Amino acid sequence: MDQQLKPSYHPLYQQIKDALLARIVSGEWPPGTYIPSESALAKEYGASVGTLRKALDALASDQVVLRLQGKGTVVATHDSDRSLFQFFHLVRRDGTRSLPVSRVLIRERRMATATETEALGLEEGAAVVHIRRIRELEDEPALLEDLVVSADRFKHLEEEPTTLPNTLYQLYQQRFNQSVAHAEERLFAVAASEEEQRHLGVPKGTPLLEIRRIARNLQGIPLEFRVSRCETQKHYYLNEL
Repeated sequence: MDQQLKPSYHPLYQQIKDALLARIVSGEWPPGTYIPSESALAKEYGASVGTLRKALDALASDQVVLRLQGKGTVVATHDSDRSLFQFFHLVRRDGTRSLPVSRVLIRERRMATATETEALGLEEGAAVVHIRRIRELEDEPALLEDLVVSADRFKHLEEEPTTLPNTLYQLYQQRFNQSVAHAEERLFAVAASEEEQRHLGVPKGTPLLEIRRIARNLQGIPLEFRVSRCETQKHYYLNEL
């Protein structure tokens, strides 16, 4: 059946991109699903294959879909490698880049703080699930991380019977149907407190890098607020533009 596009001043490829994104967000094509071929979609939208291809390329640029040579276009999933290279930016000073190993210290349901309420766009008094973990690189503690998500959106996350995976974004997607599409980060210089001294093994007052991240879904809705304190004597933050 032909798809009807809403009247718009945007270029046709942008309108088709938005329409395809809406179908992905609605769950019509879940993560890991191959969407119809370019020719089939072009026919649905009454557009040329070239215009349709431009819309798919734009979605691929946003990492919403993956274009696989000879196979087609698949809705992106959060596997370990994708989460590592898209969302983890701490690198050893010798340039080594590896996936951290995580050790959970706290997993609890509690009331959101004022900062968390604002970051996640929650109502005052809303409940969150708080996870604190240490992330090690090559068997050495590198980050102390606190993250919170809405307890309503991620129901019973604090009661998950299994050990939390290293890559939480994969769990969010597979268990709760919540896909992180992009994140914004703010970086601060802070001094190590007794908490970091105990968990990261650095002297109190040691310079640390604090990363405050808000992760959002495809619609721009905040899903997670994360604060990481990073050891910077052996590591640095890499952002490739």
